[in-house]
Amino acid sequence: MEDKKPIQLDERIHLIDGFDLGVPERTGTYVIDEEELTLIETGPSPSVKYIKKGLGELGFSLEEVTYIIVTHVHLDHAGGAGLLLQECPNATVIVHPKGARHLVNPKKLAAGARGVYGDSFSELFDPIVPVPEERLITKDDGETLKIGDHCTLEFFDTPGHSRHHFSIYDPLSNGLFTGDTVGIRYQQLIDEGIDFFLPSTSPNHFDPNAMHASINRIRNMNLARIYYGHFGMTDKVNQALDQVSEWLDIFVDIGEEAMSEGKAYDVLASRMLEQVKGDLSIKGLRTDHDVYIVLNLDMQICALGIIDYFKKLKQ
Repeated sequence: MEDKKPIQLDERIHLIDGFDLGVPERTGTYVIDEEELTLIETGPSPSVKYIKKGLGELGFSLEEVTYIIVTHVHLDHAGGAGLLLQECPNATVIVHPKGARHLVNPKKLAAGARGVYGDSFSELFDPIVPVPEERLITKDDGETLKIGDHCTLEFFDTPGHSRHHFSIYDPLSNGLFTGDTVGIRYQQLIDEGIDFFLPSTSPNHFDPNAMHASINRIRNMNLARIYYGHFGMTDKVNQALDQVSEWLDIFVDIGEEAMSEGKAYDVLASRMLEQVKGDLSIKGLRTDHDVYIVLNLDMQICALGIIDYFKKLKQ
């Protein structure tokens, strides 16, 4: 893991692997080389050491970082923001207006994640350092941020995965940094020649209708690229959005059936994983591929969000 170099996506954007969960090509930090050096996503605190190393390999100092943008405040995307900020004396964190208070006081956020990850929480996420309020800026839908003479980023409210989620449009690459709104890109499968994208339906703000609306809004932008929180970039924009939209409906249908039968989330997760395995088998993937370790975890977390969604509908 220590020898992995930042991935160059073009002449101004690199991706540093944060080894979230100890897994390569899982969660990363994008580095935009403009007059104002800008990072998008920090990952959890254990990823900060990889960000620092990657920046050094790219020839940047921590003092040069001007902006640290997080698409949303889930700990696998923003948990390391406070820790990284301590070492970037000239940086400001940028977050969705609904997420700001959770970075200033992350106790509630940490408690929610602890409920999902249990005994593994400390190893995966500690330490969670608050972000000082005076070093925080919020960006609402349609607001912008100039990071270079020829580059002004634009922010789009994109709920569905969470209510505190925005996506960031980069006009120079005609690309959008989408966090988790339009799902996960599985690099391990792409390495096998299988372009594969699944929605991320984790608790506790998952809303399939809002997610579909965000997907459609993004589709109408006619993008050249999507930059994923998990993991990397695709230029197969329509294919990726179509897949995520289709799987979203499949997952919700499986969830509705499981709920009607009174099944627990682990049954739902198992059914979702079997559906995914069936599709990947048709595409020629061997059944013992390492990606199934990650897919199993993802289906467990996604099932929790789907169960939570249907329970709220009944309230």
